[in-house]
Amino acid sequence: MTKKIFILFVALVMLASFTFATGQAEKGKQAAPKKIKIVWSSVSVPNDAHTKAMYVFKNTLEKLTNGQVEVSIFPSGQLFTQEAAQAAIRKGTLDMVYTGPNWLAQYVPYMSMFAAAYMFKDYNHMTKTFNGPIGKKIFADIAKKTGVRPLGAFYLGTRELDLRDIGRVVRTPADMKGVKLRMPNTPTWLFMGKALGANPTPLSFTEVYLALKTGTIDGQDNPLPTDKNAKFYEVTKYIILTDHYINPIFPTINEKKWESLSPDIQAKVYKAVEAARKVCDDTNLKAESELLAFFKSKGMVIVKPDKEAFIKYAQKMYLDNKQISGSWNMKLFKEVQALGK
Repeated sequence: MTKKIFILFVALVMLASFTFATGQAEKGKQAAPKKIKIVWSSVSVPNDAHTKAMYVFKNTLEKLTNGQVEVSIFPSGQLFTQEAAQAAIRKGTLDMVYTGPNWLAQYVPYMSMFAAAYMFKDYNHMTKTFNGPIGKKIFADIAKKTGVRPLGAFYLGTRELDLRDIGRVVRTPADMKGVKLRMPNTPTWLFMGKALGANPTPLSFTEVYLALKTGTIDGQDNPLPTDKNAKFYEVTKYIILTDHYINPIFPTINEKKWESLSPDIQAKVYKAVEAARKVCDDTNLKAESELLAFFKSKGMVIVKPDKEAFIKYAQKMYLDNKQISGSWNMKLFKEVQALGK
C-alpha cells in the first residue's frame, strides 16, 4: 500500500467513525423521553387529607417515571375557585382537578343520583361502587360525554351539618326551616340543601369561614376533617350528625391530556392515584373516629338527630322532584344499591 493510499484509507476510517458517533448521538437525543407537565389545582386547604394525597400522587408518579412527568400542585384556591376550576379542566386550560357527582350531573344527568342525600350506606358501599367495575364504566362514559376523565374515587368523608347558634337545636328537617345553609353552586348541591329542609345558599368554599363569622350564612355541611382543617369550629356552635352524604371526590384529568399520554404513562398514573387514594381514605377514616372529642374540647355541641326523619324527608324530596330523579338510571341505581347489602 502506497503512502498516499494509506493516508486516504485512514481518513475514510476516521470519517466513518465520526459519522457513526454523530449518528449515535443524534439517535440518543431523539430517544430521550419528552418531559410531561401536569398541573393540578384544588381549593382544599394544606392539612386536608386530599391535599396531602395530591403530593403523594406527585411524588409517586415522578418516581415511577424517573422524572419524565412533572406534577405541579396548587391547593387553597391559588389558581382557581372551585367553580372556575371545573370550567378550566373542560376547556383544557387546567390538567387536573377534584370533581364529583354534584359537579358532573350538569353534563351527565344520571350522575345526580350519586349526588343525592343518603345514596350510599357507608364508606365501603361508596368505594366498592366507584373503585370497581361499575366505576370504570361510569368514568369512561363521563370522559366521552364531558371531556374530563375521573381516575378513581377518594373518600372526602361523611358530610354532617355544622351550624351557628340559630336559637334552637336541630333534630329534624322541620328544625332546618329558614336556615341559610351554604352549598356549592350547582343544581344538585343546592337541591341537597333543600332535601335537608334548609334554605340553600350558594357560596364558594373559600368564602365560607367569613360568611359564618359575619352571619351571612347560618351553617354549612362538610365532613368532620374538613370542618377541623378549615377551622369552622371557631365560628359555629353545633355539629348535627345527619350522616347525609358519604362524599366521594374524583381526581380528574382533562381527556385530551389523558389521550396524549402513552399507555405506559397512563398505567403509572393509575398506580400513583391508588397510592394517593389509600393515604386520603385511611387518613379521613382515622380522623372521623377521633374528631368528635376534639370538637367537644372546643366547646361545640354534638347533636344526634332523628336520622330516620332526615332519610324519609330527603327520599320524598328526591322522588317528588322529577327534574332531579327523572334523569336517574334506575337499572344502575339498583345495581349500586345491591352493592350496599
